[in-house]
Amino acid sequence: MPPRKRRHAKTGTSKKKPILWTLAIILLLIIGGAIYYFTTIYAELGSMSNTENSPFKNAETVDVDTPEPPKWEGTEPVNILLMGVDARGVKKGEIPRSDTMLVASLDPVKKKISVFSILRDTYVSIPDHGKKRINSAIIYGPNTAMQTVSDLLGIPIQYYVYTDFQGFIKLVDAVGGVDYEVEKDMVYKTIADGPEYDIDLKKGYQHLDGNKALQYVRFRHDATSDFTRTERQRAFLKVVADKLIQTTSIIKLPNILSQVTPYIETNMSVNDMWKLATVGYDSTMSGSAQIPPMDLLKEESVDGAQVIGIRSENKLKEFVQDTLKGPEPTPSPSPETSTNSNTSGTQ
Repeated sequence: MPPRKRRHAKTGTSKKKPILWTLAIILLLIIGGAIYYFTTIYAELGSMSNTENSPFKNAETVDVDTPEPPKWEGTEPVNILLMGVDARGVKKGEIPRSDTMLVASLDPVKKKISVFSILRDTYVSIPDHGKKRINSAIIYGPNTAMQTVSDLLGIPIQYYVYTDFQGFIKLVDAVGGVDYEVEKDMVYKTIADGPEYDIDLKKGYQHLDGNKALQYVRFRHDATSDFTRTERQRAFLKVVADKLIQTTSIIKLPNILSQVTPYIETNMSVNDMWKLATVGYDSTMSGSAQIPPMDLLKEESVDGAQVIGIRSENKLKEFVQDTLKGPEPTPSPSPETSTNSNTSGTQ
């Protein structure tokens, strides 16, 4: 009897060992995959703030001794200047004017995001460089651009993100494109820029890859020009952001980052990016607005060129504050149950 008991005990233990080893291997694979996943993300985020290949590195007109952004604790509102540029035909060492300027304002306490799109022909004072169109502020460096926008809106701008057309194309392609309602036929052809920059979109609900998406947000060749273009940009970027936070895209985040980082520069640290990503994921779009709003803008002519003036800078700052203090956003459904928005109006 005793020997038989010992054999049973030994047999039971031997059966458990393969199971334990299998579980251990699976656990190690999961841990290893997680380490690789987050290490890859960390490395890609870090390369965004690498200044070795900065377009501002060798330009003589760039800010001197640009200060580091203030330390963000993750509790107070933070404002980010997003600049999209058209680098076609720009010589090495030159900085192109910004084709698109948006400010994203994140409130981590109220968990809401507001977006302001700035008309690129807005005529403003650029620190130390006189009055010019606001889209030229970036040629004097990112710090000057941030200060110019801060003076205009009356809010501090802590961070900037700078990218060109290729960065936008890569981002949309990296998330698999988006399904979107194009509200009308959009056609524009130019001999100077070449056929790769033609715009040819048909009205209707359709799948837009990176190239088609760029055509959509670039189009401004109609009666309302840049006014409706900024509306389209805000609405489209919201759809891209919605898709980015879907579970399938989060899993692919390292690949997405590897696709877009060569085309993006920012003054954010990796830790800042992590904090902002957390805030953004938990927040809801509260509102969006054009700067200057229609009732505060006026068309002017300066040296024979048309620009957009501002009727009252104080009222513009009040408008920004009213937008930021707007109604609390309605919580969005979870990524697992939500579907892509396909509206093209303002939010």
